[in-house]
Amino acid sequence: MTPHPRLPLQAVLFDMDGTLVDTERLWWEAVEQIAGRPLTEADEPEVLGRPVEHTAEWLAAATGGSAAGLAAVLHREFADRVRTGIVPRPGALDLLDALAAADVPTALVTASPRAVADLVLDALGAGRFAVSVTADDTGRTKPAPDPYLAACRALGVEPGACVAVEDTETGVASAEAAGCAVLAVPSLAPIGSAPGRTVRDTLVGVTPKELSAMAVPELRVMSWNLWLGGSRIDDHRAKQVKAILDAGADVVGLQETAGTSARELAEALGWHHHAAGENLGIISRYPITARLGDPDVGFYGAGGVRIAVRPGREVDIWTAHLHYTPYGPYEFHFDGLAAAGLIAHEEVRLGQMGEALRWIGDGEVPVVLTGDFNCPSHLDWPEVAWPVTRAAEEAGFRDSYREAHPDPAAAPGHTWSPIHPVHEDGSGRPEPQDRIDYVLHRGLRVVDSRTHVSGTPAPWPEVADNDWPSDHAAVVTTFAMVPQPPIT
Repeated sequence: MTPHPRLPLQAVLFDMDGTLVDTERLWWEAVEQIAGRPLTEADEPEVLGRPVEHTAEWLAAATGGSAAGLAAVLHREFADRVRTGIVPRPGALDLLDALAAADVPTALVTASPRAVADLVLDALGAGRFAVSVTADDTGRTKPAPDPYLAACRALGVEPGACVAVEDTETGVASAEAAGCAVLAVPSLAPIGSAPGRTVRDTLVGVTPKELSAMAVPELRVMSWNLWLGGSRIDDHRAKQVKAILDAGADVVGLQETAGTSARELAEALGWHHHAAGENLGIISRYPITARLGDPDVGFYGAGGVRIAVRPGREVDIWTAHLHYTPYGPYEFHFDGLAAAGLIAHEEVRLGQMGEALRWIGDGEVPVVLTGDFNCPSHLDWPEVAWPVTRAAEEAGFRDSYREAHPDPAAAPGHTWSPIHPVHEDGSGRPEPQDRIDYVLHRGLRVVDSRTHVSGTPAPWPEVADNDWPSDHAAVVTTFAMVPQPPIT
């Protein structure tokens, strides 16, 4: 069974007692029967989410009985109740069916013994689960991470790309120690919120897509040249804010900021920002944890930040602006320059890209490189091996737009220029349309990528009233944050 291609979620791992079936109540009643008294809140740490052997030892210490004998009686009392009183938790079967329809594998991970787990599996349908792990299958059980790690190994998945569904603090501790995201649905005792943990009252209405977002959050990155800060357009700052919100961006790599745009846009949005030199900026709804590159970079070059999408999920975001002249599409379409000449004229931009790539380096944190490169891509022009985009590719970067749209004829993705249908020299020659703005990445998974322009901009020079406050289209890519392996 393979994960759904649109869901980076690799698997969902379900606790059994109190999560899928209403057995916590049955277990509680069984322990009360053996203890010979009503249990209280003070007894919960010794009863809820614990293996039979632990609770038996606790009872033995209190009663002076044999732990082994008490364990056998607890097994029998609980099994009898399960056979006659098992009830699926609200929403549990619907969620299992939805995950099966989405081709997301599931596992049962329980601190109960195999004999009890098999009773529940028979009632639910053993075929609903690819794997089951019980207290009999690992040397240590919950709250140790062993059961969840064993389930992930059996499924061949990474814990960080999985969601564990639990109902007790003990089970939550086990899943989180294994590195899983957790959906907690408390049954008898409350569970507090924490980073990487979602707490719900019920499984009713929970969808595979929601679980996927818990395990592998999505990040929407926008690359946008603001065109001299947007100053050619009336009310440009409000229009820029609207464009960013309409795009649904989480982080924006900016070029041509006119020095203040990153700060002003971040203030208007309530976001974080970084400005590099007089031309570059990055704004992010997520916290900036580090500032990268040369803060005094010139008009052309690159700058970056590290952002924390959530604890343990960081990504480096860079923005680059490369020199605009000589411009290859003009030389090809207007001057008839051949491939060798076009490639030779990329020397300045190639040097700027090389400098940006040296700053970025080869770290393990995922990287997104946005920018106006002022040159076409070798992926779009089979007759010209444009060296700037090739250099990025050789450094391990992938072009998110071409990943989403492999055929340049079917999806050209032009970003230059929505306001220049004809060349601005007055000759009436058609303006070469091309893809010169990019969202490249290393270490993420592309969910979708598109170009973005608001409305239908009027052509140059009658642009002041345009809703779209730029001469470039933006590029907007949605990534799945592929989890980084845990440090061991």
